[in-house]
Amino acid sequence: MKSYSRTSRIAEQMQRDLATLIRTEIKDPRIGLITITSVDVSRDYSHAKIFFTQLGEATDAKACGVGLNHAAGFLRHLLAERLGLRIMPMLHFVYDESVERGIYLSQLIDTAVHDLPPVDSDKSE
Repeated sequence: MKSYSRTSRIAEQMQRDLATLIRTEIKDPRIGLITITSVDVSRDYSHAKIFFTQLGEATDAKACGVGLNHAAGFLRHLLAERLGLRIMPMLHFVYDESVERGIYLSQLIDTAVHDLPPVDSDKSE
C-alpha cells in the first residue's frame, strides 16, 4: 500500500515537531499563537511548504509569515537534529486561508437559510 508514503510520514513528523519548536524556541514578537495546518514536502525532499493559520487579522498573519520565514533557517537546523534526515528540506511558510474561507462560506449559508421563508410542516401531499 503506497498511499502512506515516506514523504507523508516525514511531513506529519515535521508538522508535530514544528508546532513544538515554534512554541518553545521562537521568541519573535511577530509570531503569535499559530496552528500548523499541514506540511507539503516535495518528492525529492528539497522543499517543504508549511501552511499555518493564526488568530487575528490578515495583516497580523502577513507579519507572522515574515517572522516565520525569517526564522526558517533556525527551525530547519533544529528539525535536522530531531529528524536525522540526510536531506533536510528548505522551509517555506505559507498562510492557510482555507479556514477563513470556510468561516465566510458558513456565514453565507447561515444568512441564506435565515432569509428563507419558514417551511410549513403541516402540508403533506
